[in-house]
Amino acid sequence: MIKIKNLFYSPIKSISFNESDSLNILKDRGVEDDRIFAFVQNMDVSKIKNLIEDPKSRKLNDFITLKNTPELNKYNFTYTKDKLILTKQDEIIISINPFDENEKKLLCEKISQIIIKDKRLNFLMDKKNPFFDTMPNNSISLINKKSISDFSMKISTNIEFQRFRANIYIDGLSAWEERNWIGKTININNISFVVSDEISRCSATNLKPSTDMVTINLPKQLKKTYDHINMGLYLVPQQNGVISKGDKLIIYD
Repeated sequence: MIKIKNLFYSPIKSISFNESDSLNILKDRGVEDDRIFAFVQNMDVSKIKNLIEDPKSRKLNDFITLKNTPELNKYNFTYTKDKLILTKQDEIIISINPFDENEKKLLCEKISQIIIKDKRLNFLMDKKNPFFDTMPNNSISLINKKSISDFSMKISTNIEFQRFRANIYIDGLSAWEERNWIGKTININNISFVVSDEISRCSATNLKPSTDMVTINLPKQLKKTYDHINMGLYLVPQQNGVISKGDKLIIYD
């Protein structure tokens, strides 16, 4: 039986990674509150306005990410409906209301002081069109934990599942069996998801979780081991609903 093992969402693009017992699924936006915030640096007002008003104009290098600022991996953000908390090893650095402009400025100043020195930061929010690397922007990521285990075994190296920053981790099926699901529909708690594509992996996965240390060239190892650089699938939800740990997955041809 295939079941959900872990659920995560990342309120801030490329930085935060929060585990949850359940996730709200929105047909037009994917996981609710996933990647609804982002940081940019040294960007003028007109460019920022364009990023918000025209999501298709967004490029990865417009944003602060783990690829260009790996030190951010040592920090985490937790988010509730009116509070965003920056922590490092469970120590609270700053807590703000992300909808208050003055407090957003304080957050940017704090990050400029301790992480991204001598850069002018802006903190963006877009709940309607979250800051995803992929289009459509309602995609949800899923990974089979057995595939990670198989990869770890084959290269004789422990690969932490958190490196991949997926929304849904599942178990109960053979390694890499999920690669046969492209184009199929899966059902979780009466929500249908179309499996749209595999996820090709980038250099952000080279970072050991909660550190800025590069411990492996993960895409290179995937290519060497399997002749591809994929780990996981993109799902596109067809209805609104809620999914939870322990929910069963049903696969339809």
